[in-house]
Amino acid sequence: MKETDFAHYLTQFLMQYLPSQVGSKRNTQLSYRDSFSLLLRYCRDSEQLYPEKLTVSKVDRALIVRYLQWLEDERHCKATTRNQRLAAIHSFFSFLMVEEPQYIQQGQQILGIPMKKTDKGPLLYLPLESVKGLLEQPDRRTIQGKRDAVVLSLLYDTGARVQELVDLKVGDITLNDTVTVLLTGKGGKSRIVPVMTPTGELIRHYISGSGLTSPVYSRYPLFTNRSNKQLTRAGVTYILKKYAQQAQFHGIEGITGEITPHWLRHSKAMHLLQSGVNLVYIRDLLGHSDISTTEIYARADEKMKRKALTEAYDSPANEELPPWKQNKDLLDWLKSL
Repeated sequence: MKETDFAHYLTQFLMQYLPSQVGSKRNTQLSYRDSFSLLLRYCRDSEQLYPEKLTVSKVDRALIVRYLQWLEDERHCKATTRNQRLAAIHSFFSFLMVEEPQYIQQGQQILGIPMKKTDKGPLLYLPLESVKGLLEQPDRRTIQGKRDAVVLSLLYDTGARVQELVDLKVGDITLNDTVTVLLTGKGGKSRIVPVMTPTGELIRHYISGSGLTSPVYSRYPLFTNRSNKQLTRAGVTYILKKYAQQAQFHGIEGITGEITPHWLRHSKAMHLLQSGVNLVYIRDLLGHSDISTTEIYARADEKMKRKALTEAYDSPANEELPPWKQNKDLLDWLKSL
């Protein structure tokens, strides 16, 4: 193969294999592109292997292990980010082993690099009253405030992932008696989610007030920024943190500066569970493929209940030890009866 065979195969992988054969979404393709941009930068700066002369044979297991360590030590990436970068490399070498069998041994060695265990930490969500206080913050008298109110309300009411929210088109909203939202999640899987009446009314007013009622706007982004381009994930995070700070200033409890859009997704799931909604419905609402993923909310709720009981429960039992506890020898106590 020619000297720059790595560039050749990487181009095939990103431009043909992922979109055409795998059917990966654009976001996955961009994530993989970024992963390999970092790998190439590492090869150039730390290994003196320049992209224009890089060959597949040079990208061996030892180099990948050093690259992953570089991600953590030099770029201070968390284990989750490190695992995402490794997943892209695994996918590339799985593709390469089929295309060019001479790389099977090298590919197997790289596929043998394990993912690092991650500490998921506690499930972070907001109390219902905190969510209500947060959603009241946008000034709905302004154009931007109306948009922000819909962004936050939809994020919570549908339990959408932030990428699902920014990908929404005007045509994904159905304005019947019950307003529904068509969300497209991981793997291109779609689900229809009904929203509560107050959120539905916000959406109606937002669409009509933005002049988006004509069918010609059906493929137009539902949410745009000041440049009239599709709102980004970073834009949604900025909006959320802006109003979280505002809520804190107004004394709304339970909201911290660490809040992320995913907190609202967790909050919706927990509030439904605490209201007695079946886990199967919550699974369908969130777009989980396996109910075991949804069960994390049930486990978190059980922990919360146990903690509340431990802290609040005032035992009616007499604090004085029963006779059988006062006696070290239970048999002696029994004989004394």
